[in-house]
Amino acid sequence: MPTTTAREIMTAGAECVQAHDNALDAARKMKDLGVGALPICGENNRLVGVVTDRDIVVGVLGNGLDPAEVEMGTLAQGEAVTIGADDGADEIFSTMTRHKVRRLPVIDGTDLVGMVALADAARALDDPAAGRLIEALSTD
Repeated sequence: MPTTTAREIMTAGAECVQAHDNALDAARKMKDLGVGALPICGENNRLVGVVTDRDIVVGVLGNGLDPAEVEMGTLAQGEAVTIGADDGADEIFSTMTRHKVRRLPVIDGTDLVGMVALADAARALDDPAAGRLIEALSTD
């Protein structure tokens, strides 16, 4: 049986927050989109990282920094962890486990085409109960 690919389970059309945007703008964008993470894009819309709501709360507010002053590019750590659009659910889980992340930008070549969350990948498993459990644990 063919494996489910990231392209089939991702949320398409991921919107970037720009590296020069501030944490306040990123938080508002997350609220408006109803998401907990956004890709960070730099020059030429090149993916440079991912910022999560937790990054903003812990890394900015928790450190007493002004969210209107902290640029998203400063929160990007190392090389962006991604998954290929045609990679399967097993590779998604493996990548998430290896890098300790719950969300991955999905790329096709060099283009950002979507985001895949742990709950998305879990629903692709043969055991639907596992998918429902992880989805329940992953929602706000």
